[in-house]
Amino acid sequence: MKLQQLRYICEVAQRGLNVSATAEGLYTSQPGVSKQIKLLEEELGVQIFARKSGKQLTHITPAGQAIIHVAQDVLRQVSNIKRISHEFSDNQSGTLSIGTTHTQARYALPPIIKQFIKKYPKVVLHMHQGTPLQISQLAAEGTVDFAIATEALELFDNLVMMPCYRWNRGILVPPDHPLANISKPTLADVAQYPLVTYTFGFTGRSQLDHAFTKAGLEPQVVFTASDADVIKTYVRLGLGVGIVAHMAYDAGLDDDLCMVDASHLFEPSTTRLGCRRGTFLRSYMYDFMQLFASHLTRERVEKTMEMTNQDEVDTLFKDVVLRML
Repeated sequence: MKLQQLRYICEVAQRGLNVSATAEGLYTSQPGVSKQIKLLEEELGVQIFARKSGKQLTHITPAGQAIIHVAQDVLRQVSNIKRISHEFSDNQSGTLSIGTTHTQARYALPPIIKQFIKKYPKVVLHMHQGTPLQISQLAAEGTVDFAIATEALELFDNLVMMPCYRWNRGILVPPDHPLANISKPTLADVAQYPLVTYTFGFTGRSQLDHAFTKAGLEPQVVFTASDADVIKTYVRLGLGVGIVAHMAYDAGLDDDLCMVDASHLFEPSTTRLGCRRGTFLRSYMYDFMQLFASHLTRERVEKTMEMTNQDEVDTLFKDVVLRML
């Protein structure tokens, strides 16, 4: 049994049983991948993948599911061993992979990344953008080191979720819009107009929907997007009233729009950093976390990573969250 074989079966499973895509992603040949998988199955005496006509993979067998689960753990531990060796041989270089949404990548992370690169010029940063669910899954699988998002992290019980900051929303309208002249609009005021906002599952959208439902209102959402800049574009076109995260408004760049505070209308949302339990964190990773959220000190994060369930983590950060209010 070889690590390479374990890597192949995990990658094939992750790529929807597409052997060609696996070979391309691992810079090898399709016959080579298929041969190594067959050799591993012969050594183990069980089929990991069921096949149609002896060649095309159709699904993962029950034995295969169990084998792949263990193989993923083995590969993660191998990665941890490499990280430990690098930490003691050269703690100034390495890689850091972050999965996040457009809003975080565009508005929250740039100053943090600038500081981080200045301090660690030899660390290569990789950023993966996607939906909260996609990036949470990447973190749960160990494909990225950190997932930074507001939603979906709680769906994966092998992630440690640490609160970073709380934020709320604002209403975007042209300067001549009636809402621009109301300092504290009500939900009923806002519901009179077509709305342009985030796609469900993005950037605290669930909090927005909950507020309107609780008030017995059904807003007319005419357009949704995952990107705040796209939402602004359609507000400018007159499609509707925009509701976006406060951080997505730049008074200098968006001077043709007015931002009306809406924090009195909606419950605040919490952006969290999720990290897979059991991951060996290098020194620069601890530094990145503290740059992003000052309360994520190395001592606190180390204590968090030793905890076995999210309830313990939430208790540890209870005082921090209360200070965010």
